Amino acid sequence: MPMTADHARAHITALLLERASQDEAKRKEALRDYLDVTQATTDKATSEALAGLIPALMPALYAKWISMFADRLLQTVPLDQIALVCDGSAENAAALTLAYVMFLESARMERQIDEDLAALGAGAAAEGQGQCPDQALADMAASYIRARLGMLAEKAKKQ
Repeated sequence: MPMTADHARAHITALLLERASQDEAKRKEALRDYLDVTQATTDKATSEALAGLIPALMPALYAKWISMFADRLLQTVPLDQIALVCDGSAENAAALTLAYVMFLESARMERQIDEDLAALGAGAAAEGQGQCPDQALADMAASYIRARLGMLAEKAKKQ
């Protein structure tokens, strides 16, 4: 049975969401490590505190960006070619992940990422959540996302 666009979208979305997902403890640990490595903080306690302040925005934003990627892929690549990389093999999963990371590194998506992070901060401020990141925290979150994307790209290249 030939693959439909809906099946391809579901496969791509599930694959990339699984690769991008992280539990809260791992998220904070990765943020703390990132802050330590970049020397954005002077001590472990500060790194820990800042890691706890950066909102958990990855799931909703990654879902949005993955959907944008799937839409663009389905608009620009023939479905029979997409079906070839949706076969479930580790090599093709790595190829899709790498294509996704390259999509996110485009100038258009860099602007989108910045806009989404800014909107997230504005939304938190409007709701009075007390977790509204100031510009430094928003910049740090953007840097973290880009570093995480780099790790995903490296992992995909190794597979």
